[in-house]
Amino acid sequence: MANGKRNQDFVYEAEQIQVLEGLEAVRRRPGMYIGGTDSKALHHMVYEVVDNAIDEAMQGRCDHIWITLHKDDSVTVTDNGAGIPVGIQQQTGLPAVTVVMTKLHAGGKFGGGGYKVSGGLHGVGVSAVNALSTWMETTVRRNGKIHRQRFERGVPVTGVDVIGECDPNETGTTQSFLRDDTIFQVLSYEWSTLVTRFREMAFLTRGVDITLIDEREELPREINFHFEGGVQSFVRYLNKNREVLHPPIYIEREIETTQVEAAVQYTDGYNESVFAFANTINTPDGGSHLTGLRAALTRQINDYARKQGFLKDSDPNFTGDDTRQGMTAIVSVKVLEPQFEGQNKLKLLNNEVRYHVEQAVAESVGEWMEQNPRDARKILEKCQTAYRAREAARKARDLVIRKSALESLTLPGKLADCSTRDPLESELYIVEGDSAGGSAKQGRDRRFQAILPLRGKILNVEKTSLDKALGNKEIQALITALGTGIGDDFQVNNLRYNRIIIMTDADVDGAHIRTLLLTLFFRYMEPLVENGHLYIAQPPLYRVQVTDRTGGKAKREAHYVYNDNALLKMRKDMGDENVKLEQRYKGLGEMNPEQLWETTMNPEHRTLLQVSVEDAAEADRTFDMLMGSSVPPRRRFIQTHAHEVRNLDV
Repeated sequence: MANGKRNQDFVYEAEQIQVLEGLEAVRRRPGMYIGGTDSKALHHMVYEVVDNAIDEAMQGRCDHIWITLHKDDSVTVTDNGAGIPVGIQQQTGLPAVTVVMTKLHAGGKFGGGGYKVSGGLHGVGVSAVNALSTWMETTVRRNGKIHRQRFERGVPVTGVDVIGECDPNETGTTQSFLRDDTIFQVLSYEWSTLVTRFREMAFLTRGVDITLIDEREELPREINFHFEGGVQSFVRYLNKNREVLHPPIYIEREIETTQVEAAVQYTDGYNESVFAFANTINTPDGGSHLTGLRAALTRQINDYARKQGFLKDSDPNFTGDDTRQGMTAIVSVKVLEPQFEGQNKLKLLNNEVRYHVEQAVAESVGEWMEQNPRDARKILEKCQTAYRAREAARKARDLVIRKSALESLTLPGKLADCSTRDPLESELYIVEGDSAGGSAKQGRDRRFQAILPLRGKILNVEKTSLDKALGNKEIQALITALGTGIGDDFQVNNLRYNRIIIMTDADVDGAHIRTLLLTLFFRYMEPLVENGHLYIAQPPLYRVQVTDRTGGKAKREAHYVYNDNALLKMRKDMGDENVKLEQRYKGLGEMNPEQLWETTMNPEHRTLLQVSVEDAAEADRTFDMLMGSSVPPRRRFIQTHAHEVRNLDV
């Protein structure tokens, strides 16, 4: 109803009610089933199929999974599990494999005895993949026969045909599919994304082999994952670039119906790196299993410290923050009936799991400390150092907050604020240097764009404690400008700008400054990333003059080129003689305000990269490798990726 008047023209009758049959609902609303149609959703298609094979491995029926990316971007996933049943399913009168592939909420994971624990709970995984594929073929090896059925956009186009015989002891399922290019925005899979995911799966499913094969390249590549150490191996992998204080503490217990596996290791760092999984599914928002782990560690460390006289009667207990500084931990639980928050399974809700994990961790950590008193004392000393640093950080943070409150009317002197006071409309450019800051201030739209120039490089927060970082004037200016606070006091609702845009020079120094800022945001202001507020500007590297000789008359136009590969392509497409390099921008300060606005700041023409974190564990390891204390891994990374940087003699 608008302006108090009802719309009498709108007709709403029974014939307008639609019933979507079969898998049509998935095709009409893919976001409800796989989260969207973007790159993340495309990769989720592969994960859904592999998850079924992992479920077989968790039952002890499968020890090898093969994933193959074919040249046409189709995917094949093969396991040596029991194979999907091919007999008639009584409720439907259809072969069981057909039911699994074409019916939502159908499968062996609803208490029928097929699976004790599993990651697939809703029965929509593989049927959703089928619905969103141009074609899909399911091949089952079972009872000495090979069965196959083909589907097109979720609809069976053949029966369950016997296409051959096999050894009676040879069982398993092969799923091949080609994503529907009329649905997905992105059509090609990223090797590195899949490698990260399947490495993680192998860590969490101890003893299983996962082989990833890529046939798309001129030189096919293959990688195999197998970890007998389970989550212990996972923690060692995350800490391989860090200075560790002791070998991992390993926890493996079954409390009632909950299987608990965890590993804990302390490092000389300042950040907590803890990741939680339920039935091999990553739960980024944690939940009851993570709460149980943290509570048990804090209580057990305090009990041991009191027992050993490390903490006197008059001393306060270590807080959870103290006991987690520099800690890397993985907690993985297998639960009969897991309850997750939402379809995306971001958080585990089972209340009983908290107490099961708490009991398992407390008992195991207590035993380990008694058996390893020297290493246990290192942990206590680490907690004591964290306590002192926390107190110092609190005082420094209070000082920054008080200073911010006093300066709230003027904000930092170097900040050129925007005129709007609506955070949803405004954006802050964090700019490298006063020269670039001057151009940005002149070129911006003052109504909604604010500019904060930073002098030099901010402190590397990966190598220093928060109290020392808060003493850095550039970090103080940034905290004051954002209005959110930092660390434990961070409040995303107080953010003064909807978009935070890092704009640095397109050179090595600019990349270093950008990485320092990203490290600060990831470690102490992560909700900025999680809520999609953080962006990276893409300034051009070159200005070129392009001559168009079509039509018998030469026509010259200026173009901006953003990287070396784009320049090479332009020269190849237009002819080298028609592309004249006018200017290479060594820094943003070399661009006049009009050019900076036109190329990098004008919302109608600019390109912004939104910063997101798909895999927190891998992001954590990468930041530590790039910004941590260990030099050899960083050198290897630079040497490995040096070929990706193309230096042109221009």
